[in-house]
Amino acid sequence: MNKDLFAAIESLEKEKGIDKEILFEALEVALVSAYKRNFQSSTPVRVTIDRETGEIKVFAQLKVVEDVENENQEVGLYEARVYDPHCQLGDTVEMEVTPREFGRIAAQTAKQVVIQRIREAERELIYENFTDRVEEVITGLVRRFEQRNVIIDLGRTEAILPVEEQIPHERYRQGERVKTYIMEVKKTTKGPQIVVSRTHTGFLKRLFEMEVPEIYEGIVEIKAVAREAGYRSKLAVYSSNPDIDPVGACVGTKGSRVQAISNELRGEKIDIINWNEETEEYIANSLSPAKVSSVKINTENKTAQVVVPDNQLSLAIGKEGQNARLAAKISGWKVDISSETQYAEDSFSAMGLEGEDDEQAAESSELTLDWGDEEETETGLGEEAEIKEQVEEVSTENEGEDGAVAETGINEDEPAQNEHKQANPGENGSVESAGEEPGDLNQDAENLSETPGKDQAVEERVDADDETGEDKNETP
Repeated sequence: MNKDLFAAIESLEKEKGIDKEILFEALEVALVSAYKRNFQSSTPVRVTIDRETGEIKVFAQLKVVEDVENENQEVGLYEARVYDPHCQLGDTVEMEVTPREFGRIAAQTAKQVVIQRIREAERELIYENFTDRVEEVITGLVRRFEQRNVIIDLGRTEAILPVEEQIPHERYRQGERVKTYIMEVKKTTKGPQIVVSRTHTGFLKRLFEMEVPEIYEGIVEIKAVAREAGYRSKLAVYSSNPDIDPVGACVGTKGSRVQAISNELRGEKIDIINWNEETEEYIANSLSPAKVSSVKINTENKTAQVVVPDNQLSLAIGKEGQNARLAAKISGWKVDISSETQYAEDSFSAMGLEGEDDEQAAESSELTLDWGDEEETETGLGEEAEIKEQVEEVSTENEGEDGAVAETGINEDEPAQNEHKQANPGENGSVESAGEEPGDLNQDAENLSETPGKDQAVEERVDADDETGEDKNETP
C-alpha cells in the first residue's frame, strides 16, 4: 500500500503540478480525521508519514499533570517520563498509539479528503499563477456562452468575458481563438475566477508592446491611452532618442504594424500622436488629425480653449464629439473647441457683455453723432438767418438814404446808377449788367448755377449792398 500511495502522489505531482509536500500534508490531516472517526477517540493526535519509507504513525498528545482526571487528555508525571525523561508538569507528551490495521482504514476513509485537498491545492496553484499574470494578454478558445457572457478556455482553467467588457457589435463563435486582457483574478468557493476584457485601454497598450519591438525594448514609451472600444482610440508615444520617430515606429512600414492591431480590434481606428511636455503643444497634438490655430489654457480650472480654422472645426470635434472626448481623456484637460470666426465673435461679444452700459454707450454715441449733425445743421441755418437779417437791415438803411436823397432833390448821375445796378444782385441770385450782351448773360447764369449754396449767395448780396452804400456816400 505504501508503494501504491507513493506512486499515486508522484503521478499527481507530474500531472497536476502539485508539490508532493502539499499532498503529504493533506494526507496527514485526512488520517487524523479517519483515526478519530474510526476509533471514537477524543484524544488529540498527530499523524506522520515518513517521506522515504511511507511508514504511518499516530501519536497521542497528552498533558502532564500530577493527578490524572481525564485519561484521554492527561498523563501522570512518572508515566510521561518514560516517553520523555525531561518533561515537567504542564508539558505535552506525545505517545505512539498507531493501530495495527490503520493503513487499510486510512486508505478507505481518507480518499475523499485527499481528493478535496488536491482540488484545493490545484485551485491555489492556478490562482497564484494567474495573479502574477494580471494586466497581460492571454489567448484562449471560446468554449460556451452563459447569459451573454463568453466563457474562454485557457487550458487548465476557464476565464469569463463579461458583456460590458466585449467590443460592441463583435460576434464570437465556439472554437474561435481570441486574445483577451486579464483584468483581475478573484477567489471564490468554486475556485479562482479570472475576468478578462477586450475593451480595456491596457489591452491596446499590450498589443502595441507585442507588435512594436521598440516599445517592448523601452526605446519608445507609451505615455497615455484613450479609447472608445470598437470605434476609435488615441495613443500618445514618446522617445528619449532623438534619432527615432516614435509615431513612425508604431505605424510601421506602410502602416503594417498599426493595421495588424486594428484588425485584431475588428477595424477600430487608432490615432498615434506625439507626447509633449508643453501642455499647449500636447493638447494641439491630441486633436489630430485636425489642425489647431492656437491653444490657451487655464491652470486653475484645468481647461483649454482651442481655436481651429473654420474648415477644421467638424474634424476637430469628430463624429458626435468623439475626437474631442478622446482628446480630453488623453490630455486630462477639459477642452473647449471653437472656430476662428466663432472665437472672434465671442471675443467681441465678451467685450460688450462686460456691462450693458457699453452697448448703451455705443448706441448713445451713434445718437450723439446724429444729433451733432442736426445741431450743426441748425447752427448753419441760424447763421444764415442772422446774415439775412443783416442784409435786410442794410437794405432798409439804403432805402432810407435813397428816400433822403429824393427829398433833397439831388439826382444821381447815370454812371453811378449803372454801377449800382451792376453791383447789386437780384432776388433770384442773378447779376444785372446794363452793357452786357445776351451771351454774356447766359454765361453769368451758368456761373451762378455753379455757386456752392445759399451762404455764397448771401455773401455776394452783402458785398453788393456794401458797394451800393459806398456809391451812395460818393453821391454829391
